[in-house]
Order: sequence, then C-alpha cells, then structure tokens
Amino acid sequence: MSFNIAKTNAKRVVIVGGGFGGLKLANALRKSGMQVVLVDKNNFHQFPPMIYQVASSGIEPSSISFPFRKLFRKRKNFYFRMAEARCIFPDRKILQTSIGKVEYDYLVFAAGTTTNFFGNKHLEEEAMPMKTLPEAMGLRNALLSNLERSITCATEQERNELQNIVIVGGGATGVEIAGVLSEMKRYVLPADYPDMDSSQLNIFLIEAAGRLLGGMSPESSAAAEQFLRNMGVNVCLHKKVTDYRDHKVIFEDGMEIPTRTFIWVSGVKAVSIGNIPSECLGRGGRLKVDAYNRVEGLKDVFAIGDQCIMTADKDYPNGHPQLAQVAIQQGKLLAENLKRMEKKKALKPFHYKNLGSMATVGRNRAVAEFKKVKTQGWIAWVLWLVVHLRSILGVRNRVNVLLNWMYNYFTYDQSLRIIVYARKAKEVREREEREARVHWGEDLQNDTQENKKPKE
Repeated sequence: MSFNIAKTNAKRVVIVGGGFGGLKLANALRKSGMQVVLVDKNNFHQFPPMIYQVASSGIEPSSISFPFRKLFRKRKNFYFRMAEARCIFPDRKILQTSIGKVEYDYLVFAAGTTTNFFGNKHLEEEAMPMKTLPEAMGLRNALLSNLERSITCATEQERNELQNIVIVGGGATGVEIAGVLSEMKRYVLPADYPDMDSSQLNIFLIEAAGRLLGGMSPESSAAAEQFLRNMGVNVCLHKKVTDYRDHKVIFEDGMEIPTRTFIWVSGVKAVSIGNIPSECLGRGGRLKVDAYNRVEGLKDVFAIGDQCIMTADKDYPNGHPQLAQVAIQQGKLLAENLKRMEKKKALKPFHYKNLGSMATVGRNRAVAEFKKVKTQGWIAWVLWLVVHLRSILGVRNRVNVLLNWMYNYFTYDQSLRIIVYARKAKEVREREEREARVHWGEDLQNDTQENKKPKE
C-alpha cells in the first residue's frame, strides 16, 4: 500500500488526528496554498463529549460523527488517508503509518488521548473503556445484554453481578454516564423490563480522590455529588481500584463489589507514537511543546490539543487542561503561524482563553463554570445543551440530536436499545492482519542504526 499523493511545489502539512484541533487546523489552512494531508485511523470525526449518550442508548452513533470525506468535499489540495501513525523519522521528514510512508514539510500531531489504565494490564484487559464510538457501542451492547441475562440467570449471585454497574472515574465522563444510567434505571427499566425489580439495579461511581470533577471548583463538585446521590447513585470517594477478579472489583482497602459491568473512565493518556524520544515526552505521555506548539527537539514537528503539554503559557505553568477549546484555539493559531513561517514573519505565542467548563448530571441537572459565573441546576443544563448542540458537526446531526433530546425529554423513552454485534468481512479481517505485520519502518530504522555505527 502507499499514500499515492503526488508531491508538488506546495509545502505539505501532514496532520495526524481529525479531532477538534486537527479539524480546526485543516480548515484554517484552506487558502494557505499548502498541500494538507489528514491522517486518522477512522474515516470520521467523533464528538467525545456526547459519547456517553451512545453508550446509554440515548442517541445514534451517526448523530455525533461526521465523515471526513464529506466534510472536505470539493476541497482543493486536500487529501485524507485512513491510517494509523506508527513512527517518525525527523531527519528525513518521513512519517511511517500503517499504509506506508509519507513525506512532510510540516508534521502536526493532533491525535488526542486514549484511556489510561496506569500500567495495570489486567484491568486494561477486563474493564470496559468509553473513549471512542466503537467502545461506546460495545459498552451499550454489554449493558443491554447484561440486563437481558439478569432476568434469566439461575443464581442470585449471578443476578447481583449482572445488576451491579461499577463506574471508575469521577471526572466529567464518569459523572455523566452515572447520571444517565440512573435515569435509565428510573424511567426505562420499569417499562422495558416489567418482570425485573429495577430497585435491585445498583450504580456505583468510584473516585480515588476526595471529590468529583477535580478540574472544577469545590462548589460545582459538591453540587454534582449531591445531584447523583439524590438520583440514587452510590458515590464512593477515596476508593482506589487495584484489581478485577472473579467478577469482582477489588479495592486497595480490601472492599469488593460484584459486577459484570465494569466501566473504566479514570483518566487519559496521550496517544503514543512508537519511536518518539523519551526526552520529548511529559506528563501522561504528552509531547512537550514550546509556546508555538513546536515539539521540543524535533524540527518542523508540532503537536496540539490533548496530545501535547505546554508550560510556556504563564497562566498555565503545569500545562493546559485537556479540553476541546484548548485544541481548537491551538489549531487556529498554528495555522496562522505556519502561514507566517512561510512568509518569514515572527510567530505568535499561544495563550489559552478559558471559555469555561461544564458537566451534565441528568435531566435539568448540570454544573457550569465561566470566568466570573458559576451555576448549577436547570440553567447550567440549558447552557450545556446549547453549547454542545452548536459544537456538533453537520446540520442534519444537530437536528437529529435536538429531536432526540426533545422526544426523550417529554416521553422518557428511546427506540435505540438494540443489541447488534458487527461482524467484519473476511477481506477486512485479512487486510487488518496484513497491516499489523507490515509498514513499521524497519528499513529506515535499520538505516538509522547503521548510520549510528562508528566508522572504521
């Protein structure tokens, strides 16, 4: 396989990742005269803040995703390639991907983050993450399947395991999935499962720290916790999960909770690129960048969004929060700086403008913080709806989501609770197996090693 993109006199910008930052950068380079190549392992952009609604059967996956090729239709000098970035050879300005090599003039990493299991391989194998659309769909199937089996199982022990849901991680994602599952327990289960005692369904939200929503103020944290407790969620603070054995979540203090629905949303780490030098990496595997988003120690290589950590912004000496707005603002400024580089002009340093943060807990319940205003309850919930609806790509998707929300608000119901397991075609399976074996850049790595050997 090959990228099959002709090299022209135009400078080539290769962007790895089509998230908020990557899309903003690609769009901002529309009239730059540069050749833009977007590389992503999926052929669509996904909207992470609402992935939990897919996992809980609240909305369809297609409502919060948008195909790259449709987004950039009729765009000149733009190319999309579905591939996974594997390693980089900065001395030759080559990026190795799962479909081959691509040369670049400027390389931008914007691939975001993945779930962080903090080195616990066993938990990584056992837990259900919820970071991507495929993971959310897998979790949805597991939730619904466990509910079905809970009314047909033979023993009380198995029924308890199937009807206990354990969520590890008290950040925005954990709070939101706990809230929506609590509403599902209250409004959906009595109608869909009349022969089930829905009061036996237990939802546990586990957080190792002393409060939820650690990135927000104590007031918002306390409000979110109270909302959840009022909704029947068992909030467990100061609890660290160490293992999962025999369908039991095991805590550091010896406490155990039996469950077959073990959801892990406790932290993230940057998507890694195979051969990046360790001195280029900061906390959470994030690429260390300067005030202009240039990766330290690598020429013409940049990183934006969640995949990078910048300490040059005086207001954020420990790095920026891993929020969509950081990625969007960095993508916009980087596009401007790339144009300035071509014109031999001075670059502009990045300074994050904090537009606030928010999290929804459930119907009419949310917390929101802006520069001078903090609000909880119905007003925060409405603000959350407006902000997220505006951020979804595509008019059709916005209309679908709005209609889903309106219908669900008045009827407390949805028709998306189906269990579907996708089966990959033989051709796709064989291609994925082939790609896993090849295109790792061994030839360039061997050349590099040979060049490092002392001359006789």
